[in-house]
Amino acid sequence: MRATRPWGAGPGRRRTATGGPALPLAELAVLVTATGAGRLEIRTPFDGSVLGTVPRSDIDDVAEAIRRARAAQVAWAARSPRSRAEVMHRFARLVLDRRDSVLDLIQLESGKSRLDALEEVLDASRTAAHYAHAAPDLLRPQRRAGAVPVLTRTLEVRSPKGVVGVISPWNYPFTLAVSDAVPALLAGNGVVLKPDSRTPFAALLGVSLLRAAGLPGDLLQVVVGPGAELGAPIIDGVDHVMFTGSTATGRLVASRCATRLVDVSAELGGKNPLIVLADADLRSAAIGAVRAAFASAGQLCIGVERIYVEQSVHRAFLERFLAVVARMRLGVGLAWDLDMGTLVSARQLERVSDLVADAVARGATVLAGGRPRPDLAPWYYEPTVLADVPDDARLTRTEAFGPVVSVQPVADLDEAVALANASDYGLSASVWTSGRRGEAVARRLEVGTVNVNEAYAAAWASHAAPMGGWKDSGMGRRHGVEGLLKFTESRTIATQRLLPLEPPPGRPGAARAFAAGMTPVIRLLDRFR
Repeated sequence: MRATRPWGAGPGRRRTATGGPALPLAELAVLVTATGAGRLEIRTPFDGSVLGTVPRSDIDDVAEAIRRARAAQVAWAARSPRSRAEVMHRFARLVLDRRDSVLDLIQLESGKSRLDALEEVLDASRTAAHYAHAAPDLLRPQRRAGAVPVLTRTLEVRSPKGVVGVISPWNYPFTLAVSDAVPALLAGNGVVLKPDSRTPFAALLGVSLLRAAGLPGDLLQVVVGPGAELGAPIIDGVDHVMFTGSTATGRLVASRCATRLVDVSAELGGKNPLIVLADADLRSAAIGAVRAAFASAGQLCIGVERIYVEQSVHRAFLERFLAVVARMRLGVGLAWDLDMGTLVSARQLERVSDLVADAVARGATVLAGGRPRPDLAPWYYEPTVLADVPDDARLTRTEAFGPVVSVQPVADLDEAVALANASDYGLSASVWTSGRRGEAVARRLEVGTVNVNEAYAAAWASHAAPMGGWKDSGMGRRHGVEGLLKFTESRTIATQRLLPLEPPPGRPGAARAFAAGMTPVIRLLDRFR
């Protein structure tokens, strides 16, 4: 593993990587709905210095944000889906036009490498463009089969929920803020967004670009502050909640939503497996496994933390895998020539360090990494590969959410599948094999998305298909049809023509005649639909 010189720009550097104009942090901060004097300092993981400050919202600010969004939503919902989609088409283009500025801010807030930050830019643009294309058709009234052909005309129509609360995390601060807001807005809703307090600027930049694309100013409100303070009033005031975060917090969110009978969609934790079978291309599998384990310094819900390799190719795969890890370029900075950035905070560094130390104390072997690197950044931790992790180690079942992966040989495919499924989580998986065998293996895995001969991006970037978790990894889906329609209420409108569906009251023998006539009709319908 090759290390670069620590990032030495200091707290004064706020210019883009290409030497463009300074990032407009002060202009972004005013987009926060906040009336008090309190402010939050935002520090860059590059060196721990203060990146900027934002106003701190309180409970009253949440109520005001919901009020504004609800008032603006009425006129927005009255616009046609095609008119709303035009805004999102412009936003998709703006994200790409402002690519370098967006990349800089994502990196400065999250500490990730530029290539990892690029995933966010591309994902946000593609999500907006996909739903802008799809929404007019998905939201159009749909003709459904009526109770009786010809006599009954039935329509399914969609209406927005009202105001959607989006609670987004720090690990993908740009795309997970705007990409959940976009389909909610396209469905005709207002949105109140609460980004993580560590990474509000990237979300605010997304909001700024949406407004530049033509989104009405009050429709998308932003509140910033601790989730313990603002989460409850958001949930208590909105009509749908989209949450991304830990399983423990997700349970609390879902429980509070249940008391109001408000829908919630949640992408939660994962302990994702990667399986390498004997017929896999081992070189490609090794490169893919490095990406799967160490993208965004392992701070990725759909990243991999467990690798299972068929015994016959275990040694050969491990040699290739460790060789790729050794070539990784480590460090922080805005250049393109780094493979892995840093953890986001001291708390995250402590979590990862403790889990590795516990595993080693219980008998695990460190094959690569295994230590912090304060010479690179205050919260940097090396890409770490472990073997012989025992069942009683906390790392075996606890999500590390850092650059740590275990490698274990297995006798055959059946053992690999059994171990992969032996988890409370079921978010994502990766399978490396040849031919069409991978699809058959994927069907045996208890997860929401499976990538065959790819780390994680193939399923994530398939925006027309749903993405989400089984078991403790969440409920509901983002992407796909559900990723838009979950932000709507369905209404069925049935118009009866010519003949009623019941006999007239007070007429002798009418009920018997109705039953005699309807029974063969129902028999016929049962045969054909």
